[in-house]
Amino acid sequence: MKGALAIMVGAALILLLATLTLVVMPYLQMSAEQVPPDLKPYTETQQRGRQVYIANGCIYCHSQQPRDPGFAPGDRDRGWGRPSVPGDYAYDQPHLLGTMRTGPDLFNVGARLPSIDWQLLHLYNPRAVYQDSIMPSYTFLFRHVDKAEAGDKVVHLQAAFGPESGQIVATDDALALAEYLLALDHTYPAPTLPKADNPKE
Repeated sequence: MKGALAIMVGAALILLLATLTLVVMPYLQMSAEQVPPDLKPYTETQQRGRQVYIANGCIYCHSQQPRDPGFAPGDRDRGWGRPSVPGDYAYDQPHLLGTMRTGPDLFNVGARLPSIDWQLLHLYNPRAVYQDSIMPSYTFLFRHVDKAEAGDKVVHLQAAFGPESGQIVATDDALALAEYLLALDHTYPAPTLPKADNPKE
């Protein structure tokens, strides 16, 4: 009986220690993290686009976390911007850091490619932009119409990638996703970025 009690007490202490180490301490550390002054909350449309991003599994091929040059000098060389800091994700619930880079990191895609027309074209058919792209086409986020109506956002396609007749217009989901991608612009200064790690632009 004493042995069972000792095991139960030991297990409780291990659980308490794990909770303190993995939950409480990181929470206290992150609650003191500065939010960069220039970081703006997502708009309602951008939040909707974020949900489209999640629903279509974009996180499985794209990361949103440029790393410190000391760990990954290639991230800076690819033009992905400064290393991310915890405060950059203050408005991200859930976080979409990603672990795979089948495609490029998107942390600053809104700064690198700030055209909604480009974003929509790339979503409709990535091969229209990059011939060797392995990204799937998200054609289901668009409508094929005979003639665009007032207020429709037409996707401007080269003849080789467009329909034989009619036009391709973006749905609300496609527009929201494009707006979310354009919102991924973290080129503002990061107060908590260590000065020694700050890449030269």
